[in-house]
Amino acid sequence: MTTELRVLRPDDWDKWYGKLELAFGGVAESPEERSLWSDLTEHDRFIGAWDGDDCVGTTGAFTFRVTVPGGAAVQAAGVTMVSVSSTHRRRGVLRSMMRRQLDDVRSWGEPLAVLTASEPAIYGRFGYGVATHQLRAEIDTSRVRLSVPEGTDDVRLRLVVPDAPDVRDACEALYARQVAGRPGMLERRPGWERLPLLDPESDRKGSSPLQCVLAERDGEVVGYARYFNKPEWDSAGPAGTIELRDLEALDPAAYAALWQHLFGIDLTSTVKTHSRPVDDAWQHLVSDARRCGLSFRDSLHVRLVDVGAALEARTYQAPVDVVFEVEDAFCPWNEGRWRLTGDATKGASCTRTADAADLTLSVRELGSAYLGGVSLASLAAAGRVRELRQGALAEASLGFSSVVAPWLPHGF
Repeated sequence: MTTELRVLRPDDWDKWYGKLELAFGGVAESPEERSLWSDLTEHDRFIGAWDGDDCVGTTGAFTFRVTVPGGAAVQAAGVTMVSVSSTHRRRGVLRSMMRRQLDDVRSWGEPLAVLTASEPAIYGRFGYGVATHQLRAEIDTSRVRLSVPEGTDDVRLRLVVPDAPDVRDACEALYARQVAGRPGMLERRPGWERLPLLDPESDRKGSSPLQCVLAERDGEVVGYARYFNKPEWDSAGPAGTIELRDLEALDPAAYAALWQHLFGIDLTSTVKTHSRPVDDAWQHLVSDARRCGLSFRDSLHVRLVDVGAALEARTYQAPVDVVFEVEDAFCPWNEGRWRLTGDATKGASCTRTADAADLTLSVRELGSAYLGGVSLASLAAAGRVRELRQGALAEASLGFSSVVAPWLPHGF
């Protein structure tokens, strides 16, 4: 059998998406979800692998801008909806799609490709490295107390309809103000404001419809939280759970007021979070972190498609002047020696050089370290980075670090 890769035609979308659903277990998504992803699909950036009339592979690349250290928003291809039919595994279909896709991303002039992985072991061979992690928690609010900063009680809280146009717009504007402040966040293009409001009844599993609370001060929206309330009872009485979808705030008092609200909702004794920054500040407000059920998992995987352009697009926490010997068998245009110079204020330069290498690593390690959440020194301790000039590892590790942990606020 032979397969043909071709750009997705609009009239093939239903068949293409149906094969994606089948590859992910065969359970059809709700009409609301399907409609959203249909509307967001950029057909000229999506690919199908076809065996005759049968779609046997899928992938796509959303147009994104992702924040990097220093606050710049850098063009990135948001790789998504990757699948291969069970009948066509181990025939090179995935590799051919990844090859075509990265060639396309390069031709589009986008220095980064990013993805979230259903199976993280798959993507390292294509040069993707885990760059951000997400914090999960299951907080026992019957035993954990909050210590909130001054001014928290001055914040007005108001329950609102999440998808009311004025509420949606206020939340979206506040989110947009936050993007530059944390690496890994995505600028939301028109249409993406629908994603955090997606609430198909079939996915609730006993929870309430999506709820939203606004934090206001002097008539200005300074924060919001969107969540589900799942009422439950046991032999001792009410034991409901608040499942947090997202929370943003402009200052510590508004932030604390929102968390205080979540902790105090009647008939509940647990707050669950599934994707928060690993340095999320509520961890410093709680009385007992041990009763918060903390866990972590990988989130955003980053691939440098153009090493020079990607490293020049961000700033560096401390001055760096290092030569990397980069290995990249899958995208050989990146292979070789690159001199990176930069700091926190003047920007950076990354150019080809014949000078001796200070550090050797693969593009995968550069992807992991790129947003400042994974230390080059930690990678070196695992044997993934090799230091050739004494002191270069410490210099580069400090330069690549970020003041705040990088974080992907939502999937794609």
